[in-house]
Amino acid sequence: MQLTRADLYSLEEYARCRPQFRARVMAHKQDRRVALGAHATLYFEDRLTMQYQVQEMLRAERIFESAGIQDELDAYNPLVPDGCNWKATFMIEYDDEQERRAALVRLRGIETRVWVQVAGQGRVYAIADEDLEREDATKTSAVHFLRFELTPAMAAAVTAGAPIGIGSDHPDYRYETQVGPQVRACLAADLA
Repeated sequence: MQLTRADLYSLEEYARCRPQFRARVMAHKQDRRVALGAHATLYFEDRLTMQYQVQEMLRAERIFESAGIQDELDAYNPLVPDGCNWKATFMIEYDDEQERRAALVRLRGIETRVWVQVAGQGRVYAIADEDLEREDATKTSAVHFLRFELTPAMAAAVTAGAPIGIGSDHPDYRYETQVGPQVRACLAADLA
């Protein structure tokens, strides 16, 4: 399921197809987004969303040499689910900069308090930021990369149609929701 150079457009090809490809990816991402209240969102990643990220990085940085392309693949491939987990970008979102700063102090550690739950199973808490540390002694980051590792029984239940709950039990940000049918279908497909 990992991306390879064969999956990527050259810079010239990407320039030609970018508007259509971008529109396709943005529509795809809508069914992979779960709001956790007013100030946090999970964006569940997959092969297509990571292909888009790689293509955009190559375009922005004008990378066309093999080593640079491989560096981007190596950076983004860990965010592609491997059939037994879900991977997500978790964003803490406040429009007001001062409010955001205060929230990032107050919400330190939230990235490990985000969970998914397949109906009839226990909660699975996120494994956060495996690439690098994104919080320090005083605050958390506004962006985290999360992995939710599922048991075979959980994966089987999801593919059989079980409901999925998602939430946070951080003391300063408690929220819980059930995913809608489109998101559930995408998450089930990630386990196939």
